[in-house]
Amino acid sequence: MKKIKKMITGFRERLIHKYTKSTKRSVFVYAVLRVMVIIVAIRQLIHGNFEGTFLCAFTLLLFTIPTYLEDSFQITFPSALESIIYIFIFASEILGSIGNFYGLIPFWDTMLHTTNGFICAGIGFSLVYILNDKSAKVTLSPFYVAFVGFCVSMTVGVCWEFYEYAGDRYFAMDMQKDRIVEQVNSVYLNPENTNEAFHIDGIHRVEIFYGEDDVYVIDGGYLDPGINDTMKDLFVNLIGAVTFSTLGYFYLYSKQKYAFLSNFIPVKNEDVEIKTTIE
Repeated sequence: MKKIKKMITGFRERLIHKYTKSTKRSVFVYAVLRVMVIIVAIRQLIHGNFEGTFLCAFTLLLFTIPTYLEDSFQITFPSALESIIYIFIFASEILGSIGNFYGLIPFWDTMLHTTNGFICAGIGFSLVYILNDKSAKVTLSPFYVAFVGFCVSMTVGVCWEFYEYAGDRYFAMDMQKDRIVEQVNSVYLNPENTNEAFHIDGIHRVEIFYGEDDVYVIDGGYLDPGINDTMKDLFVNLIGAVTFSTLGYFYLYSKQKYAFLSNFIPVKNEDVEIKTTIE
């Protein structure tokens, strides 16, 4: 218990030091977004929305992820990447969930999942790249480094879908958004009880009977419970991951030509110290 308390205290002190002594531009982004989250949390609490209050607290916890990763792996996030991570978290939890941007802006969810694929590929890429760059015994090919970044990104994307499913399954949150479809292909509905999909096309109306005499009518088709949303999210995550991994592959061959990519790749702390000394 004492070790855990000491670890938490040490992490908190490093977190405070980082955001009070650092000259990184991301500190300004962090401070502004943190204040906005606190204001939203107070507003949610006043209106008795405890779910929204919890999301705000969870957002503040997520804001510590860059510092935790920097502390754990002895790396430094570029200001651009760190700022994007903060904005991404705010856009997802506060604007998306509490502000209902997921419902108001059709492409909001797609944009976030694509960004997630790009960012996570960059983080996965950098961790392997740092180990490879500093190792005298093992030299990894650019393709392998890029592929690992891709795998890390897709793993995070899948875990995000697990998170959404858990929210729907255990907290009735509908994070995997429903969609109206006009066609159903189902083995379960096969009247002959065979293992062949039974096709129902041109669905234009569904009636749901619940309670004692209550009926809910869905016009326009059948309600898909989220599988289309899940697969769409994974697909756009794939696009983001492939985009970064491809750029990362060429970056390892020509760092000057693809220098802009360094804004999205964390570096080892000693590399930052060397660069500062040279400047």
